[in-house]
Amino acid sequence: MSKGKSFWSMFFGVVFLLAGFCLGIQDSFSAEKVIKWKCQSHWPTASSSYKDSLLRLVENIKTRTNGRLVIEPFAAESLVPSPEIFNAVKRGMIEMATASPGYFRDQVPLAGIASGLPFAFREVWQCAYFHKGLGFEQMMREACAPHGVYLSTDKVYPTEMVSKKPIQKMEDFKGLKVRSSGVLANFLTALGGAGSYIPGPEIYPGLASGVIDAAHWGAVQGAASMGFYDVCKYHLKPGLNIASTDVWLINQKAMDSLPADIKEILLWSLEEQFWFRTNQYEYLEAITLAKVEKEKGVKVVVLPPDEQKKITEVAVKIWDEEAKKSPECGKAVEMLKDFLKSLGYL
Repeated sequence: MSKGKSFWSMFFGVVFLLAGFCLGIQDSFSAEKVIKWKCQSHWPTASSSYKDSLLRLVENIKTRTNGRLVIEPFAAESLVPSPEIFNAVKRGMIEMATASPGYFRDQVPLAGIASGLPFAFREVWQCAYFHKGLGFEQMMREACAPHGVYLSTDKVYPTEMVSKKPIQKMEDFKGLKVRSSGVLANFLTALGGAGSYIPGPEIYPGLASGVIDAAHWGAVQGAASMGFYDVCKYHLKPGLNIASTDVWLINQKAMDSLPADIKEILLWSLEEQFWFRTNQYEYLEAITLAKVEKEKGVKVVVLPPDEQKKITEVAVKIWDEEAKKSPECGKAVEMLKDFLKSLGYL
């Protein structure tokens, strides 16, 4: 064989070997398993957080894992009733969900505090620091762990009430029928109202028909996205609370079964989600309030300081009742009081 023929034989041989190697790598990547999860939300599609929180995280996870983890979103009540979301994740019926901690406080007493102690924090940064800096989120995570559920906070933000009539003093709560949940429902009832749970999709019809007089769904943008301002022209401040009203729940076994790099991406994405959404929510609150005041004729009603003081006295009694639910609750309430005292609020 001539040297030329020998060279070209070797050349094409190497090319074929490399081509086979590359095809093998490509086949390996294409054969790599795509993991598919279901994620039920407690948000209906009309809620601003369905798009801004749920769809955002779903897309980020898909992009950051190069399509190796695909999470299929389901709106409120699609698979299970919202109050059953925790159990569905716990049993592995669905791998992931969003929920309000108030829905599962019977199983995790500390969730009553996570869903928001009334009239505690004055500003959003205080609540964020309580969760991340002082360790309350880690306490919640440890409380959910025995149920086989991993918890992560979506954001912290104010919960503010809208109503058909102005609430200018504590006595105005008497007889008020309010859509609420968890500790806030107890708080509003203690103020003289009647707090009761109604699923998200049923709140607007309830307000329009007169079944309820007031409701809370996040703060301004939550109420606006749900159409509440079409029938409720009064927005009450200060907020009923500032809390981690929305959380992510993940089946621990499902998460542990993920490849290490995908699990790391998931956990990092959840942490990034908290800081992004907490700050974004505050920004959107400001611009949405200005919009509904102008376009919907919404009037902001601010409770006078003396009325706030009366309401705070009722709120502290609620805190103390929550503290009795478990040793963890007692520790959290004590931590909260110490923090608020350091700020001069107690």
